[in-house]
Amino acid sequence: TALAGIAATGGSTNGILHLLALGREAGVALALDELADVGTRTPVLASLAPSGRHMAEDLHRVGGTRALIRELIRGGHVDGGAPTVDGSTLEAVTRDAQAPDGDVLFTLEEPFKPTGALHALRGNLAPDGSLVKLAGGRRVHRGPAAVFDSEEACTDAVRAGLVREGAVLVVRYEGPAGGPGMREMLSVTASVVGAGLGESVALVTDGRFSGATRGLMVGHVSPEAARGGPIAIVRDGDTIAIDVEANTLTVELDDGEIAERLTAWQPPPPPYAGGVFARYRALVGSASEGAVLRPVS
Repeated sequence: TALAGIAATGGSTNGILHLLALGREAGVALALDELADVGTRTPVLASLAPSGRHMAEDLHRVGGTRALIRELIRGGHVDGGAPTVDGSTLEAVTRDAQAPDGDVLFTLEEPFKPTGALHALRGNLAPDGSLVKLAGGRRVHRGPAAVFDSEEACTDAVRAGLVREGAVLVVRYEGPAGGPGMREMLSVTASVVGAGLGESVALVTDGRFSGATRGLMVGHVSPEAARGGPIAIVRDGDTIAIDVEANTLTVELDDGEIAERLTAWQPPPPPYAGGVFARYRALVGSASEGAVLRPVS
């Protein structure tokens, strides 16, 4: 229900991260690809920014979450028999909700978009998965890597005019352990759009993105660079291919070259030698599992 609601409103990849974490804490087995599949097949019913014209308050004005869930129940995307906190069912508490207005909230028969925008990509660059949210535009990109070991380094390069059209910006060591904390790449994505490169470059990172991100931006790459994932050994000029239709994210290197580079790879010095951040860095798990803290063995 939660992810169907996120997908139907054009929500963020962060929703999948949060649900993976909630599932782990609750002892419910959830998988990245399983959640992404819901995010892909659920139609987008609400025209909300950045892919639509309206704000969340406009959705509230025309019936809000109750109206949305009633429509999702009608289409079989949500189980109407699921219990709510007061003991009644979702179907019961949404039965008298407003009908879609056709401007902010749409019907299943005439959705704002027929399929969702959330996709999981895998490949030799993301063996444990990655996430992309498409607000429209390109679904395939192939180009040379421009590699940066921090958000700030990439942002500075974009603002200095050092990034060329067609490039794939690789921002690494920004994952749960590498950051530490898995920051949203807000300054990078804003700078790319501001430089007029939003439709000509792609971005791949082990960090996260805001729900307002535009363009072909792949995040949550796992394993992350700080844990020795393949993203750690990508070099400037390596060709990276993104194919949302095929659900793949690859670097065009043979297995032997990747293995050789991984063997030679050395992790950079940790950003924190002690304190709570160092402890967090040591205990945090993969983004593909919700980036939750692992038990101390």
